[in-house]
Amino acid sequence: MSYTKFVAALLRATPGNVRKIRASPGRCRSTVASTKSQEEKGQQIDGCTVVEAAPVELISQTKHAENTQLCKIHIDFDNTEEAYKSKDNVELLRSLLVFKLCTIDVLVEKNKELMDLTKKVLGQWMFEKLMKMTFYGQFVAGEDHNSIKPLIQKNQAFGVGAVLDYSVEEDLTQEEAVKKEMDACVSEAEKESPDADYREKKYKAHRQFGDRRGGVTSARTYFYADESKCDNQMETFINCISASGGASADGFSAIKMTALGRPQFLLQFSEVLVKWRQFFNFLSAKQGKSDMIVLEQKLELEQLKETLTKMDIGAMDDKENWFTGEKLGLSGTIDLLDWNSLINDTTKISNLLMVPNLQTGHLEPLLNTFTAEEERQMKRMLQRVDVLAKHAMEKGVRLMVDAEQTYFQPAISRLTLEMQRKFNREKPIIFNTYQCYLKEAYDNVTVDVELSRREGWYFGAKLVRGAYMYQERDRAKEIGYEDPINPDYEATNRMYHKCLEYVLEEIDHSRKANIMVATHNEDTVKFTLEKMNEMGLSPTENKVYFGQLLGMCDQISFPLGQAGFPVYKYVPYGPVNEVIPYLSRRAQENRGFMKGSQRERSLLWTELKRRVLGGQMFYKPVY
Repeated sequence: MSYTKFVAALLRATPGNVRKIRASPGRCRSTVASTKSQEEKGQQIDGCTVVEAAPVELISQTKHAENTQLCKIHIDFDNTEEAYKSKDNVELLRSLLVFKLCTIDVLVEKNKELMDLTKKVLGQWMFEKLMKMTFYGQFVAGEDHNSIKPLIQKNQAFGVGAVLDYSVEEDLTQEEAVKKEMDACVSEAEKESPDADYREKKYKAHRQFGDRRGGVTSARTYFYADESKCDNQMETFINCISASGGASADGFSAIKMTALGRPQFLLQFSEVLVKWRQFFNFLSAKQGKSDMIVLEQKLELEQLKETLTKMDIGAMDDKENWFTGEKLGLSGTIDLLDWNSLINDTTKISNLLMVPNLQTGHLEPLLNTFTAEEERQMKRMLQRVDVLAKHAMEKGVRLMVDAEQTYFQPAISRLTLEMQRKFNREKPIIFNTYQCYLKEAYDNVTVDVELSRREGWYFGAKLVRGAYMYQERDRAKEIGYEDPINPDYEATNRMYHKCLEYVLEEIDHSRKANIMVATHNEDTVKFTLEKMNEMGLSPTENKVYFGQLLGMCDQISFPLGQAGFPVYKYVPYGPVNEVIPYLSRRAQENRGFMKGSQRERSLLWTELKRRVLGGQMFYKPVY
């Protein structure tokens, strides 16, 4: 079903009986990811690599060993003159000061208390001046969309674009956050029967993890209050999109789904999606295909119907209705993408929340009842998402949907995919985010790429390592479900490079995929450049983007930008007092970052000394 029909069906929701689920028409089938033959690509000039990259687990170690390289690009990340030519000496000194302060444990651990004390002692005006000279000035672009323009324009002059991110958060106590979360994530049906065991533990709200800020250092957190607040947050995102369009011709804007509606819907929809996936895996195992990679698992249709009959799941006419459609099942098999289409066709929003029950043999609602207000809340969330996507398209801005916790993420990814189906027809407007510390990251990437290929839209992705590791691990251990996180950093690094190489090969194959390599890891950037050189993929094609946070890793961002690569800084903005929670987490993140590597401080000192010895005491960037 198309996004238009999907949303339209949700918006015209009316009470009535649950419709039988069938596959939507119009799907075409294609093969699993393929690449051009070596003969098509020609012969490579022997003996040259652009950079040294850390050893990683590759899909194909020698696949491009003889490919043509027309224009190899080398980036020197040790060239401090290029890295910091956009900064004056005061900015270099500020970076050195802030990064040093971020390594002092007591300052980081007590940063909130110290900032509150400083405000009381100095007063509001002096406090704001001090923050703008230090942490705020380092990591935040300005207070509103007008004040950030000079910085954005300066960065653009040196080849670095912007992903605008309005970084204001509520300053809630832990008790207030927990109360809001529990009120927003528990439905009326659950309140009436709290001991019901039909919900999976992972997708239920748990009080000890109600404050979703715990163990998170690099992501904003939104708590649901009411529908009016969600409308206000949508307006904030609209203003951010407009600011992105006004500040540059090719900007990005970031949004979070949990800001746009009651998270109860995300929890429930995620559980439905996961239960359907588990049911598919169960049936795949029945056909002896559980060891295959996900896109090769194809259920034989007749054997599937026999299995369902033996299990007494549904009457025969129900099964016939499940597996009908213009394209579905015509090949005699059903893969995961076909399977996912079975939950598309619905009229009431609550009908999305239907799961197969192996005990009763029927499709049943995840919850017994939905109140009229819950129906309206679900509808409004989808309306807000649609408004933002349309506004981004009108303004020529690409919309980056941030990843969130794994118990929300299946629904977030599915809604993002539905936006991509509509808005990514001619170019990539909507980008989904994949967290590569997840064990299932590669499966998620490959399935979504394959769907984009079958349906002919542009795949857009941002790859990150992930922001919720400590929280996710603690929650899984405490509540009692499988830890979704890779066992160690090395496994996450391999996963990141594996997903990255897959998307790069898709770009090489069709030029319809686009990816943002969002990382501060220099080895990953070098790996990407090496693969682009092997594939003959030019930075001017604007298929591969790089992303770093404002105020961090300029030695990566600016050399890339000045070499012609599309590179972007995540640019937070907002009033000083209201971005204090963001700055607090940034200090915590930098403590680990700076203790683990002295490289950025060393490069800053090198450039400062070079300027002093070269008579550039009052250096000002020219642009």
